[in-house]
Amino acid sequence: MIRISALELGRILSGQVKNDSGTEVTGSVQTDSRLMTQGGLFFAMRGENEDGHNYVEDAKARGAVVAVVEEIVDVDITQVVVGDTLNALGALASWLVGKLKSEGPLKVVGITGSNGKTTTKNMLREILSGVGNTIAPIDSFNNKVGAPISILRADSETRFLVVEMGAEGIGSIAYLARIAQPDVAVILKVGMAHAGVFGGIENTAKIKEELAQELGEDSILVLNQDDPMVVPMSGHTKAQVKWFGTNRGADLWASDISLSRLGTSFSLNWPDGKCSPVQLSILGEHHVMNALAAAAVATELGAGRQQVARALENMELAERWRMQRSTNSQGVTVINDAYNASPDSMKAALQTLAQL
Repeated sequence: MIRISALELGRILSGQVKNDSGTEVTGSVQTDSRLMTQGGLFFAMRGENEDGHNYVEDAKARGAVVAVVEEIVDVDITQVVVGDTLNALGALASWLVGKLKSEGPLKVVGITGSNGKTTTKNMLREILSGVGNTIAPIDSFNNKVGAPISILRADSETRFLVVEMGAEGIGSIAYLARIAQPDVAVILKVGMAHAGVFGGIENTAKIKEELAQELGEDSILVLNQDDPMVVPMSGHTKAQVKWFGTNRGADLWASDISLSRLGTSFSLNWPDGKCSPVQLSILGEHHVMNALAAAAVATELGAGRQQVARALENMELAERWRMQRSTNSQGVTVINDAYNASPDSMKAALQTLAQL
């Protein structure tokens, strides 16, 4: 987050500033008081079980200098009073993206999909960090709170901002896309995750497609050519479309996919017909598609082909507890895939186990 005064915050958020004496935010933006840093900004969010207004005092004790609230709290701290702190958080993130884009070379990447978001995000961070200063979400910070919090870690030194976008219902991806303003976006897959909540996989596809619809003519949209529910999204965007998959018709495509206890290997085929062999330490053929998506996005942002291949190979894990391999003293190999679960990710994990 860049340095910003309480008065400027009030202007951006259309809020009333109280108890101000020239206060300036110099630290991080948080909604969890336990994560507060010195000079930070605390957003008091109301949830189902907790009310952030009850933690303003704790946030101050941990270093917060300004609190964004919906009502004045009896704590000696500068407060910006707004109508809705969730909307205010999104508004601040959107303002920051606009400011950084207008003043520097910031490029924003938006990622959505029923599966693979976190792995692809981590792969992109690994690749793009070799090109310039890169900010990407910690864990799965991908909802209406987590995504803006991740965005607000960016500053004037940030060249690449990777934003993971999780679906929470109709309009949720569109909301995050309007905040993040992606220059390059990728839609990985439409799967069974949340299908019960959303009323069927067709509705999941509509929600994922919101990212495509929000892109402008100057943006690039990277799509999974192997997914029949993703392919039609190319007709619902103004952006330039690039494809990844396992067939020659894609701009980037994988061949010679092979799985062993050491990881997953494949040939990465480029648009000009050249090929880069890649040996992932990560287990699972399904991660090849994530690697292709990351490669497609990274090359559009200036990463070299060898740089892409080496960065992918240097990754030891997709994410902690995601197909994480270990071997005990008796030589028994354990694969820990306890990070998260959906029908598709469970199927991929069990298929990997069967192949091994």
